[in-house]
Amino acid sequence: MTEQKVRWGIVGPGGIAAQFAKDLPLVPGAELAAVGSRSAGTAAAFAERYGFARSYGSYAELAADPDVDVVYVATPHAQHLAAALICVEAGKAVLVEKPITLDLASAAQLVQAARTKNVFLMEAMWMRLNPAIRKIVELVEEGAIGWVSAIHADFGLQGPFPPEHRLRNPQLGGGALLDLGVYPIHLAHLIMGNPASVQSWAHLTPEGVDENTGVLLGWQPGAVAALTCSINGESRNAASITGTEGRIDIPPGFFVPREFTLTRAGKVPETFQFPFEGNGYQFEAIEVQRSILAGELESPLMPHATTLEVMGLLDAIREEIGVQY
Repeated sequence: MTEQKVRWGIVGPGGIAAQFAKDLPLVPGAELAAVGSRSAGTAAAFAERYGFARSYGSYAELAADPDVDVVYVATPHAQHLAAALICVEAGKAVLVEKPITLDLASAAQLVQAARTKNVFLMEAMWMRLNPAIRKIVELVEEGAIGWVSAIHADFGLQGPFPPEHRLRNPQLGGGALLDLGVYPIHLAHLIMGNPASVQSWAHLTPEGVDENTGVLLGWQPGAVAALTCSINGESRNAASITGTEGRIDIPPGFFVPREFTLTRAGKVPETFQFPFEGNGYQFEAIEVQRSILAGELESPLMPHATTLEVMGLLDAIREEIGVQY
């Protein structure tokens, strides 16, 4: 399968698209086909810089390109739905940067559109495709740390950010939750599934987005997750998964780890290392290509049901903390 070419397009050629584009050459069979932007000049400059064959001054023109198989949507959060729908309606496979949309209703709309058009769709939650994270899931499922009792994770960026910054703009889906909090929440969901209880608190900016947020999730018969995210201070950005027979510690940068430590009760800690080139975006691209070439409409590692469950959690948290877009 990896010998077959998969032709990639990108819409929204900004910072995250640049990181993704840098990793695409690490993906066997990936062909850098085209870039689309609302600005023809921006698209052309991005295509030239990162080696894409063509560029377009609109998303629709890229979606209409017959020599593009899959489109990575890397626009700001608030524009994900519209850009992804253009590509889906054109029959393209789509990888949408996280969070897939701003809320559960629009995420469900996009999933239904992809199913109706019979095209592949995946949310770009790169952490779930990371080799170290996948190994952690395997160890937990094998019972390496016993019954999981607690998950702790934090993700904070050093502020302050000016009022005009996208992270403080409610019209762009700003705030800590959708940009950063999705990682601790996805980690907890990956290990434990959908929680039975969700409690949250946040301090909001004058613009009405969350700048410092805490979330407590609970599962029967007693597991908990304590998660935080902020845009007003750099936290440790690490995570731990505690069980009745041991603990897994993921170092700072837990959302793109290259190693982690397993400590079993009464035993010497073991460090598992997973070195890799690039930024780590190649793993989600590899899974997209594998799925497309296998004729799958969703990835078993990042299925639609997971996207919708986590979006439901984000909606519940936003309602409790009072953030509206």
